Amino acid sequence: MAPKITTLLFDCDNTLVLSESLAFEACAELANEILASRDIPDRYTGPQLLSDFVGQNFRGMMVSLKAKYKYEMSDAELETYVTREEDAVIAKLKAKLQPCEGVDRELEKLEQHGKYHLAVVSSSALRRVQASIDKVGQDKYFAGEHVFSAATSLEKPTSKPDPAIYLHAMKVLGKTPEECVAVEDSKSGATAAFRANIKTIGYTGSYEKEEEEKMRQVLTDAGCVVVMKDWSEFEGCLDKIESG
Repeated sequence: MAPKITTLLFDCDNTLVLSESLAFEACAELANEILASRDIPDRYTGPQLLSDFVGQNFRGMMVSLKAKYKYEMSDAELETYVTREEDAVIAKLKAKLQPCEGVDRELEKLEQHGKYHLAVVSSSALRRVQASIDKVGQDKYFAGEHVFSAATSLEKPTSKPDPAIYLHAMKVLGKTPEECVAVEDSKSGATAAFRANIKTIGYTGSYEKEEEEKMRQVLTDAGCVVVMKDWSEFEGCLDKIESG
């Protein structure tokens, strides 16, 4: 008999809210500033950055850029850019952010049934995650202490695919992996949940049509036990996992 599922762990960006394209616009501006300051001629658009670094937070992206272009950056300079990125992204999110299609209906049903504990587990900075769910009115479904950030909630900041934020969230919530189901839209997020031994539902609804089929395979390969294109499929996906 499959263990009883008690807890649902939701990624935020492009799972609950359509934030990635807005966020990567701001990230690209800062990434290009950094490259220009090092006399590196390459430049990124938001979509290019999104394609290369989807699922990573800004800190993880900066580490990857530094490794790719082999330049130095002090911890102090990195922290300055991290703060600037948070401010720029939050401004864009407060202006334009929308929820993923159909997710609010599912969250409302989950709240009404009261069967599961709900939490957000994100790579993004806590200030950004909270601003996102506040903007679209999803904060009513998630207690503040049940919103977790790999960039902010951990003693040592990290980013998915490191499973540390999932392990931390389960510890705080007092849950085991067997009791949890995660929902993720990216390879790095699905990998993090898989490494934490959490059964995961992949979500491809935030991708363009030509990307959707490819991402379905990517998420399956990363360990998702089932993949949904639309939030209307969520209940059925959860039933599959609960029935073993």
